[in-house]
Parts: sequence; structure tokens; C-alpha cells
Amino acid sequence: MHQITKQGELEKLQIKNQACSAELFLQGAHLTAWQPKDQKPVLFLSKKSAFQQGKAIRGGVPLIAPWFGARTANPLDERTDGPSHGFARTSLWQLVDATTLGDTTKLVLLLTANENTTSLGYIDCELTLEVELGHKLSLRLSFRNQSAKPVYIEDAFHSYLAVSDVREIEISGLKGTTYFDKTDDMKEKVQEEEKIVLKGETDRPYIDTTSKIAIEDRVWQRTINIEKSNSLTTVVWNPWQKLAAKMTDLEAEEWKDFVCVESANALKNKIRIESGSVHTLETTISVT
Repeated sequence: MHQITKQGELEKLQIKNQACSAELFLQGAHLTAWQPKDQKPVLFLSKKSAFQQGKAIRGGVPLIAPWFGARTANPLDERTDGPSHGFARTSLWQLVDATTLGDTTKLVLLLTANENTTSLGYIDCELTLEVELGHKLSLRLSFRNQSAKPVYIEDAFHSYLAVSDVREIEISGLKGTTYFDKTDDMKEKVQEEEKIVLKGETDRPYIDTTSKIAIEDRVWQRTINIEKSNSLTTVVWNPWQKLAAKMTDLEAEEWKDFVCVESANALKNKIRIESGSVHTLETTISVT
């Protein structure tokens, strides 16, 4: 079953089936909660999140498109204006389907070209989000290029994953992968260790990787598993104490409560979509 309620200025869907409970805001098609039965919440949501029109929510799974971070010029588009992480996460999406059968709820949401996207140069595009909520969480974000010319895009599921303490987790699946260290002047480095243990501010786009990721949380005695498709970038991010203190929508100690591990296509892995074509980014998150 599902029902639409309001929190702050925003409408949200509250979902409950035999396998899980969840919440999704229509602004940004933003999933903010997914909790399998008899499990702790899998997604982190800041207690200071603003539920305001046009303002991104801190936590859950923000949808990043059609650019990642600051907009940069590409061979097909010289424009550099626009909001950080694109327009998908702050646009109002339309719920076009919601069905529950037993232990799975399926949602389909749509974002079509509008005055805002047109002003940013995206005149003929359509974004679709397909969500499956059950024992696993599956997300499919499709970008359809309906224009007469090819376009480049970046996209990501900016997943905030709830952990007992970010200093106590281990992330595996990226050994041998090249990454750009945004905390060290974008220096290109190679992940040497089998397991990543975070010890300070971390902002790393790992490139040219399709690997599965495991986040082992010994305190909560669980592992969050992430699989992906049509994604060549994995981003690992946590602001740590100093940067978190400057963030108005994050409580002082909440940086300990999450890690972002993002299935993405960014930087050198941006996607070229030909006229009339569709690109679909997919991820599946499960807990063992």
C-alpha cells in the first residue's frame, strides 16, 4: 500500500509492503527511506534536512543529472551555468504508476522538459525513474534524448547509506581502481588496499569500474551490497567533521552516521547519448 502525505512544503509517498517500508518525495523523485523488515534503516536522512521547494534534501538517494557537481563544458556544450549536480534532484516529478504485489512495490516517475530544463539548454529530454522496493532496492534512471543532436550527460545515484560509525566500516570491491582525490588537488591515484577504511574527509570518484561494492559494518553486524549496470564510476564520499560543521543541513555529529557510495557516470566517464537514444543507469542495493 502507499499514501501521499506532506512534509514541510513537499509531498511524499509512504510505502509499506510485506518486505519493507519506504518514503519517496515527488520533488527530485527522491527516495529518503528504505527499511527491510527486521533491519535497521539502510538509508541515512539528516535530522536537519530542509523539505523546501527547490532545495535538495540531505540524505536518501538524490538523483544526479544531467551533470555531476559543477556544470562543465563538453565537446557538445560550452555552457557552465546551472545548479550543482544538475536539475533532476530539485525538479518536481510526476508519479505515473504505483503498484504493490506481495512483497514488492513498483513505482514509475517521470520528468519531462519544462521551463527550467529549457532555460538550462535541455529542451527535448525526458527522465524516467523506476523503483522496486522489497527485500532489495532497485533503481533505474533513464535519460531519453529527444532532440535532433547528441548530448553528453553525467548521472549518479548519490546514495547516503546508514552505518553505525563511518570510522568502523570497511568498503571492498575497488582494489586496483584509479580514482581522483578531490581532497588532494584532484591527483590521480590507485586504490592499493583491498579494503577502504575512512580516516578523514573523503571525496573520490573511482573511474572505469563496474565492480560490485560491499560495505561491511561490524558493529551493526551487516553488509550493504551494491551492484550496478551502465555505470563506469563509483564515488566514495564523507565530509568528516570539519566540512560537516559548515553544512547547514547536517547536524554536527551526523557525519559519523553515513557513507555515500554512488553508482555514477562522471568526469571522463560522462555518457554521449545520440539523438533518439536512451541511456539507463541501474543499481541494486541489498543487505546481508
